[in-house]
Amino acid sequence: MDKPHKKLDLWNAAMELAVLVYHVTDSFPKAERYGLTDQVRRAIASVPSNIAEGAGRQTKKEFINYLHMAQGSLSELDTHLELAKRLRYLAQDNWAIIDRRMERIDKMLSGLIRHQRRNIVKSGNTKA
Repeated sequence: MDKPHKKLDLWNAAMELAVLVYHVTDSFPKAERYGLTDQVRRAIASVPSNIAEGAGRQTKKEFINYLHMAQGSLSELDTHLELAKRLRYLAQDNWAIIDRRMERIDKMLSGLIRHQRRNIVKSGNTKA
């Protein structure tokens, strides 16, 4: 099976962030296991998953749609982690590290979306 997503720096960066977030959420209160912890983990797992699913699609337009979904999941993650920070479940130093990585991944997503759109325009194929 060809796995084009594994060649993407973006996917690898998102996977690294997912591992970090999973480790950080281990310290959240046990009462949040099926609440905020679960929501944070679902949101971060969705980012590399959507990138991978999009990379495996047939058209650039489909890929772009999945990249947009990954951006949405990243925004959801940001909101959940902001709440965790305000509840003092997330230390400021961990927040700073995660926030920098989220910003980097968001820029990478935006860049890849622009690149894919340019490729569609260059090919002149609106179904690309």
